[in-house]
Amino acid sequence: MDQNPPRSTSVTVADVARKAGVSKATAARVLGGYGTVSDPVRDAVTAAARALDYRPNELARSMTTGRSGTIGVVVGDIENPFFSLAMRGITDVARQAGFTVILINSGEDVTVEKAAIRTLLAKRVDGLIVSPAKESNVDHLQEAARSGRPLALLDRGSETLDVDTVIADDRHAAEGITRRLIALGHRRIAYITACDTPDHVFRVPSDVNTGSVRRRVEGFLGVCREAGLQGMEGWVRVGAITPDHTRGIVSAMLQSSERPTAIIASDSVIGLEVFKTSRAAGIAIPDELSLVSFHDADWTSVTSPPVTVVRQPVYRLGETVAKLLVERLNGYEASARRVVLQTELIERASVADAPA
Repeated sequence: MDQNPPRSTSVTVADVARKAGVSKATAARVLGGYGTVSDPVRDAVTAAARALDYRPNELARSMTTGRSGTIGVVVGDIENPFFSLAMRGITDVARQAGFTVILINSGEDVTVEKAAIRTLLAKRVDGLIVSPAKESNVDHLQEAARSGRPLALLDRGSETLDVDTVIADDRHAAEGITRRLIALGHRRIAYITACDTPDHVFRVPSDVNTGSVRRRVEGFLGVCREAGLQGMEGWVRVGAITPDHTRGIVSAMLQSSERPTAIIASDSVIGLEVFKTSRAAGIAIPDELSLVSFHDADWTSVTSPPVTVVRQPVYRLGETVAKLLVERLNGYEASARRVVLQTELIERASVADAPA
């Protein structure tokens, strides 16, 4: 027969203090992680809490310390491997710093993003990491920053927000792959993105609200102009927001009399659909169509042929932005920092000379 008394399901700080032989105030300091106590006292309180299976009351602790121990994160599409890996970097850093992450997916909808920010602020998160759906619509982020909670931007910056920002060198990456394709003789080069316009037609880079994609499009078009290629804006295709949309865009291009000889996919989700649609249409990669995709997703290295990619430092993006936010939470007060991480072109077998 078990002689140990049953543990209470509502062990209090007073219970822990009594078992440890210290005052309630002292136990609260140890359990709340604030104030100063001696090592023997801390060890005694910690041992007592463990023995009693003490579970902190998070609301009470946040009222005492002013901290909830949580970080709110809002990203565009958690099903996109890019954001999944970035979240791994964020959560690893947050966990080591003693924070729990609350994740909300905006679906790249600024209305949903605004509601997510309101929810996270209501839950009293200590800080926010956001990948803005639209750089032109950030008033709600300005308001969040003014609330006193640290805010950091992931992957997408904003000229109007003076907050810590971590991005990849997207423009340089797009310039590099475009020059590579042009050097191989390609002139009909398409760029496909999930970003969209009201009439689903791209005209100028400012049509693209997502900063990382806009920088890529600017790099692509800039190199095309340098090479003397005219009217390349017409080769930028927007609205690849679902696999079905992407298949429709790619199928229409492949059936055109002016079929592209190369496609740049703005992310690996789009890249996969380009690969599958081309194969279904009997278009051989790379003999008839060269393919480059942003983001080194797992599938890109195991297809036949394997796909040339722009490898983005995705984990480091998440890791770095979380470190900047934690530093803010720990008292860093200097001016906002902008960190640009370098990308890498991984050449595989999906790119070849333009067909004659």
